[in-house]
Amino acid sequence: MLIGSSSEVVSNPYSGESVTLTPEAVAVYDTIKGAEKMGMYEVVQKGLDWFKQYYASEYMVLLD
Repeated sequence: MLIGSSSEVVSNPYSGESVTLTPEAVAVYDTIKGAEKMGMYEVVQKGLDWFKQYYASEYMVLLD
């Protein structure tokens, strides 16, 4: 997993709502989305659990 050096604005593709994520959260978000496409649901669930624990409000906007 690559972690960038600056925060990024990420949008929910369905609602259009956006949040600013730290580089670490962007890396986890990208991993979740990639794992969804590859059918790696255990990885998806671990990522969702991490988001719920550390970025609950952002989780509600992007992933709930």
